[in-house]
Amino acid sequence: MPKKKKIINLAVIAHVDAGKSTLVDAFLTQSGVFRENEEVLDCVMDNNELERERGITIYSKNCSIEYKDYKINIVDTPGHADFSSEVERVIKAVDTAILIVDSSEGPMPQTRFVLKKCLELGIRPILFINKMDKKNARAQEVEDMVLDLFIDLKASDEQLDFPTVYGVAKDGIARKSINDTNDDLTPLFETILDNINTYPDNDEKPLQLQIYDLAYDDYLGRIGIGRIYQGTIKTGQSVKISKRDNSIKDSKINQLFVYEGLKQTAVEKAYSGDIVALAGIDDISIGETVCNPGEVLPMEMIKIEEPTLSMNFFINDSPFAGQSGKFLTTRHLKARLDKELEVNMGLKVEQQSNTESFKVSGRGELHLSILLEKMRREGYEISVSKPEVLMHNDNGQVQEPVEKVNIDVPEKYSGTVISKLNQRKGIMQSMKIENDYVKLEYLVPTRGLIGFKSEFINDTSGEGTLIRSFEKYEKYKGDIAERLNGVLISQNNGTAMAYSLYNLSERGTMFIKAGTKVYEGMIIGMNNRNNDLTVNPCKNKKLTNTRAAGSDDALNLSPPRTFTLEEALEFINNDELVEITPDAIRLRKKILNEKDRIKYNKNK
Repeated sequence: MPKKKKIINLAVIAHVDAGKSTLVDAFLTQSGVFRENEEVLDCVMDNNELERERGITIYSKNCSIEYKDYKINIVDTPGHADFSSEVERVIKAVDTAILIVDSSEGPMPQTRFVLKKCLELGIRPILFINKMDKKNARAQEVEDMVLDLFIDLKASDEQLDFPTVYGVAKDGIARKSINDTNDDLTPLFETILDNINTYPDNDEKPLQLQIYDLAYDDYLGRIGIGRIYQGTIKTGQSVKISKRDNSIKDSKINQLFVYEGLKQTAVEKAYSGDIVALAGIDDISIGETVCNPGEVLPMEMIKIEEPTLSMNFFINDSPFAGQSGKFLTTRHLKARLDKELEVNMGLKVEQQSNTESFKVSGRGELHLSILLEKMRREGYEISVSKPEVLMHNDNGQVQEPVEKVNIDVPEKYSGTVISKLNQRKGIMQSMKIENDYVKLEYLVPTRGLIGFKSEFINDTSGEGTLIRSFEKYEKYKGDIAERLNGVLISQNNGTAMAYSLYNLSERGTMFIKAGTKVYEGMIIGMNNRNNDLTVNPCKNKKLTNTRAAGSDDALNLSPPRTFTLEEALEFINNDELVEITPDAIRLRKKILNEKDRIKYNKNK
């Protein structure tokens, strides 16, 4: 029987783009996981199609490396605030965390969130100051800023004495001192071993294994991923499951896997401290505890912070419904959302009683738009409403979520940005000017940030950066102005003509090009004024025998404004929907017929 290895479980946590996945790549490379001639992609852990397209980590991933006689299980976590529920459930299952901070940017809003979760669970993180090759690196100042953050989050004396390592993750370099010259990660490996105790040998105690993540395999079915806190577990073993509703269920482990490098490897037995994957329990869920039949010892359920934003999901009922999708009914939609609930802990779904729709709540626009993007790629057709912020009722007082917004913008654009944030009930916390750039920190109601990002990009000519994260709940701030411009609405079905679009372009900005199929009630452009305008985009020029020099030249149309899914969700108003299909994203009115819309608005 092979000798049991010493086990350390660690999470890599940071703000988005700080270098988490890059550091994990370096860990895997330098621990010999890849063959010498093996072609390895950058950010190899980000193996999901959407993650590669967007360049961000969306889902937590597991892998393991071996260093000396230690097995180190590594969990790569998302950095974006909308996927913080992925971080919350992982942190409980690890012994330590490597907190990565950019050597020039310093700690960012999401750094605060993930660090707070670590400190609350008594974890003593290791600080890794990354991107030391930057010209404007200021490692000592950043380290002091992180220390201030630890103090602000009420870290214990032991946690305040955190080890610091400096490095360049993309080059696989870590150094204990800024002046060191080594070119590998050995100092980081040694820092982990020197400062983190291996998990104690609890093999003789009764089994306690808590599930913190789920996966699915076409052959094995649902797979529960969790950590063995005490005891051992074997393939074929009968177990009891302490369920989320406090009931106890009998089950059996059909297959057992541990992590070796990037792969799940089937084993006969796993020991306390290790992270394992279980197959054979069809209804296993996150937070549930796997125990021995005679000794059921449930662990405290994993708690996830409440959603802050909701949308209504409808089946697609537009005239173009069914042209490209496979899943078109309410039954299909319900089944897909139920499946997502099994693995997406930050999500909440409620079926609306009066309509065939579902109120889907999540942690932010990106959280919900990623779900919608996955669904459209799977063949679903859906219509969704404008995102709505979820309010809290605290002793009869309505409270709303407020976010911390960090903005870095060229000085010449700062006046416009400040003006718009003030209109959206934002309160400035600080303002600094560095090298012709203005750094702003604001507290803004989440309601005020819906639709702001695309405006911000336009107002700053793409030169500004905006980072936001949930801060707290505060008293309701009052009404916030919605989109100022009205829209151009098609009054009939047909094909958009260049002649019509050319004439309509004087009225506003077009969203479609000549030859696009349109239907009554579809939004085809944005009006220059603040009212909605119903127009005919299908009208063509009447043909005559008369010709005049210059009058029959080809029409030069400006390129239409196109929307990503997130931009479309930000753009719409309360009486509008985004129609999402596998081949298109369209904007439309909830009520398609113009007379019906007028009648509804009068009655309203």
